[in-house]
Amino acid sequence: MPADWVAVDAGLVQGWRFRNQVPPMRAKCIVAAFATTLLLPASGHTAGPGQSPGFATAPVVVELFTSQSCSSCPPADALLAELARTRPDILALDFHVTYWDRLGWKDPYSLPAATSRQRHYAELWRRDGVYTPQLVAGGRHQAVGSDRAEVLAAIQAAAAIPPVAPLRLGRDATGLVLEAGAGDGAGTLLLVGFDPARTTRVAGGENNGRTLTEVNVVRSITPAGDWRGGAVSLHASQPAGERTALLLQADDGRLLAAAVLPPG
Repeated sequence: MPADWVAVDAGLVQGWRFRNQVPPMRAKCIVAAFATTLLLPASGHTAGPGQSPGFATAPVVVELFTSQSCSSCPPADALLAELARTRPDILALDFHVTYWDRLGWKDPYSLPAATSRQRHYAELWRRDGVYTPQLVAGGRHQAVGSDRAEVLAAIQAAAAIPPVAPLRLGRDATGLVLEAGAGDGAGTLLLVGFDPARTTRVAGGENNGRTLTEVNVVRSITPAGDWRGGAVSLHASQPAGERTALLLQADDGRLLAAAVLPPG
C-alpha cells in the first residue's frame, strides 16, 4: 500500500486529513473525499407554509469548514466569497476549525464550536473523520469546498427543498427578537454571529507569508430555543460578531429555515 494512503471506513481515501492525525506540513489537505454529494433522508418533514407577510425569503445556508493553516483552504474561501458576493439566495458562513492550530499557525478565528459542529455532522453521517475544506449546504449535502462543480451541485440540491417555517430576526429596545412561524417538524433555533470580512497576514503553517481575506467569518453560534412546530417569539442578546443570522436546525442536521438580520 502506498505510504500516502490511509484506511477509512471500508475503503481507501488518498491524501485525506483526519482529526486524529498530525499531518506532515507539506502534505495536501485533501485530494478526494466523499466525491459525491451526500444526501440525508428528508422524510418526516414536509414543506411548511409559504413565506408570510413580514418574513423574508429564506436563503440556502452554505457552511465552509476551513482553517488559515490549511494550504488547500484558500481556494475554497475564495469560492465562498464569490458565492456570497454573487448569490443573494445564499447565506455563506465561514467556520474556522481548531484542529489545525497546532501545526505552525493558530488561526485567530478558530472556534471550538465550529470544530464541534463539523464533528457532529460527521457523527450524523457515520463518518470517522473530518477534513478541510468541507462545505455543507442545507445541513444535508456535502462537498469538497474547493470543487466548484461539486459545491454548485450541493447548493442546487439544497435549494430544491423549501423551508418548513418562516423565520424573522429583528431588534427592539431590549435586544434581538426571534420569530418562527408555524410549520411541520421540530428543531433548534441557533443564533450565529459573523464578521462580513477579515484580512489576516499569516505568519506560520502551510500558508506562511500569505495574506488571506475571508468573508462571513463565524464568531459565535448559540442555541436560542426550541421549535416544535408552533409559532414562537423569543428575545436574545446580540451574539459576538458584526452581523447576525438565525438558523432553524433539525436534530438530524437538516437546516429547516434561515434568516439574516438586516445591517444597521
